[in-house]
Amino acid sequence: MKFLDQVKVYVRSGDGGGGAVSFRREKFIEYGGPDGGDGGRGGDVWIEAVEGLNTLIDYRYQQHFRAGTGVHGMGRNRHGAAGADVVLKVPVGTEVLDEDKVLIVDMDHAGQRVLLARGGNGGFGNTHFKGPVNQAPRHANPGLEGQELALWLRLKLIADVGLVGLPNAGKSTFLAAASAARPKIADYPFTTLAPNLGMVDLSVGERFILADIPGLIEGAHEGAGIGTRFLGHVERTAVLVHLVDGTQEDVVKAWRTVRRELEAYGEGLGEKTEILALNKIDALDPETCKTRQKKLARAAKAPVRLVSGVAGQGVTEVLREAYGLVRGAKAEAGAPAAAEETWRP
Repeated sequence: MKFLDQVKVYVRSGDGGGGAVSFRREKFIEYGGPDGGDGGRGGDVWIEAVEGLNTLIDYRYQQHFRAGTGVHGMGRNRHGAAGADVVLKVPVGTEVLDEDKVLIVDMDHAGQRVLLARGGNGGFGNTHFKGPVNQAPRHANPGLEGQELALWLRLKLIADVGLVGLPNAGKSTFLAAASAARPKIADYPFTTLAPNLGMVDLSVGERFILADIPGLIEGAHEGAGIGTRFLGHVERTAVLVHLVDGTQEDVVKAWRTVRRELEAYGEGLGEKTEILALNKIDALDPETCKTRQKKLARAAKAPVRLVSGVAGQGVTEVLREAYGLVRGAKAEAGAPAAAEETWRP
């Protein structure tokens, strides 16, 4: 499945049906009078967050969505049927923005349903205009037009823990060791070109979602490498696991490079709880490993875990620590309830 996290769509709610001009004409009924029915209202455009989706790829092939038009009213006081609604189904974590990329609504929990564009009301038939002065009205209302909008859909994946680090820091290998995910793994930079998700199962009832994003390089916030485009996918995480390649000569520089990019990106990434880990220790001798761990801990002023995604060493310990932090963050935040909302442009 191809990954797409941003797309522009065009939506239009349905026009209302026109009211009817009609008169009752039946044998033996001398004064029939008006009997024109009302037009049906136009269909609405909704957006709904559903489980089981993690990409917006469907909207690459269809960008225009139009709800049904209301049926016109008819004689004998028959009202027109309402137009069919249109529902845009998106992954949980999708943001809806207007044409100027101003946030409208954040679809951050499954079942959330938001009305984007309301259909036009149907017009009144001539029955509504009957009165003691005008007993045979010969006019009716046309239906109201629907709303037309251009919107941006931007996906920010829902994950509990995010993996960050330089290219080739071993993030994909760590993800594969921690979950059933099978991301592409190779010995060259930028192997990961799109975010990967994995479900980590520690034990019965102890599970969380781990996200691996493409590596950052110096100047990423200015567009270098893949840039910071995919950092939005770890904005919602409670914890960041920062992997540093232990086989590098200057592990402190590698850590600082990523930290600078996180802080330059903003959106609170620089303040998130970080678990710092020296990776690939299976390729180091004990003395070198200990020396680089001390240097990194001194610079970061934080404990440094020793892990190896290939050998599986230290992985479970890091995952359990991350799970404890995630569970605490969720208990503090609470879970939102599903709701129906209306956005009024």
